[in-house]
Amino acid sequence: MSDDGTWSDESEWELTDEGFEAEDGEAFAPPPVVAIVGRPNVGKSTLVNRILGRREAVVQDLPGVTRDRVSYDAAWTGRRFVVQDTGGWEPDAKGLQQLVADQASVAMQTADAVILVVDATVGATAGDEAAARILRRSGKPVFLAANKVDNEKGESDAAALWSLGLGEPHPISAMHGRGVADLLDNLVAALPTASEVTAGPGGPRRVALVGKPNVGKSSLLNRLVGAERSVVHDVAGTTVDPVDSLIELGGKTWRFVDTAGLRRRVGQASGHEFYASVRTHSAIDAAEVVVVLIDASQPLTEQDQRVLSMVIEAGRALVLAFNKWDLVDEDRRYLLDREIDRELAQLQWAPRVNISAKSGRAVQKLVPAMETALASWDARISTGQLNTWIKEIVAATPPPVRGGKQPRILFATQATSRPPTFVLFTSGFLEAGYRRFLERRLRETFGFEGSPIRINVRVREKRKLKPR
Repeated sequence: MSDDGTWSDESEWELTDEGFEAEDGEAFAPPPVVAIVGRPNVGKSTLVNRILGRREAVVQDLPGVTRDRVSYDAAWTGRRFVVQDTGGWEPDAKGLQQLVADQASVAMQTADAVILVVDATVGATAGDEAAARILRRSGKPVFLAANKVDNEKGESDAAALWSLGLGEPHPISAMHGRGVADLLDNLVAALPTASEVTAGPGGPRRVALVGKPNVGKSSLLNRLVGAERSVVHDVAGTTVDPVDSLIELGGKTWRFVDTAGLRRRVGQASGHEFYASVRTHSAIDAAEVVVVLIDASQPLTEQDQRVLSMVIEAGRALVLAFNKWDLVDEDRRYLLDREIDRELAQLQWAPRVNISAKSGRAVQKLVPAMETALASWDARISTGQLNTWIKEIVAATPPPVRGGKQPRILFATQATSRPPTFVLFTSGFLEAGYRRFLERRLRETFGFEGSPIRINVRVREKRKLKPR
């Protein structure tokens, strides 16, 4: 396959019991994730841009510009992986050890390998040493990037970082590219073929309760705990810490995570609000199904939309819980229905439950909704069934003509589940509108209630005739 996602030789692909895949077995496996962590202004985003070969991450000569974790697709020597740029921690913030632990924990939970970036010209600080201690215990490959080593004279500064106990420091200059290739060679050699941090079966299904502040997340968790009176374990936390509770509902044990509310955009958040936002991202990443609580008594807000976008981008099963239904009168119901039709039109596939955490109204309906969403999230369609369906759809509604030619869908397969991800091999580009049409018809035929769907297109590249 070429760098632009096209494929030129059908012999590169084979049909297996698990679906359609490349002969090397890794074309459609979820790529491994590499987290770039470190203090503010050590050059994390500059290193991300260097790895990507383009300017994507925002770089500014001020600490703390990156306030959120952002993921980018990358490749090195033919190996695909995801680079995750993270916000730095404040070196003079109160509770330094805890803040460092928060960032390192996020990286460990969501990454297959970690690059710790340290400013070699400054040397190992207390923050660097605290991060190193946590990363050493993670059991994951950790690479120490001694940044800002612009020449051979600076390599002695990098050697001093052996003291962090993370093995050999890699002297690099993210700004100029010096040493980055050697770092990446070592990195890809240690990466698994596919991501090992994607949620796997077994154990209690993980549920994240998310939403803006004061929407009733903690009240709902308390209602579930109090109503069932079968809490297996409860880990206490502060007002910005998630609280994990194992609760028996509907004859099953579920692991619920209550998260701090997202008060404002992460880039505008400060102090504990920023770290609460980081933890909320982490809770979504670690969850299998996310219950997004929305205050039904108030108009839908940008914060509600942003939380929903986070869940969709993470590819998690979704349930919409409209809380405080006891405060909703007929006029508000009419307005809410119009708001949902206007602002949540793209989420008609998500189960909706109208509840009141305060009174307990309809809370018991959450379990069937979560089970439905998870069943869709786990679902697989056989290759034969999918291709029979796609032929019927294309025969009735062909793809629109593009550039005077009509693209053909040559083959279709479901590459992965959790969430259901489909790959279409085509003779030409498919318009975004036609992809949305296919998604709607997929849902009409196969359901997928409560789960996002991803459709990827692989365009076959025309073979060039070799001159004789």
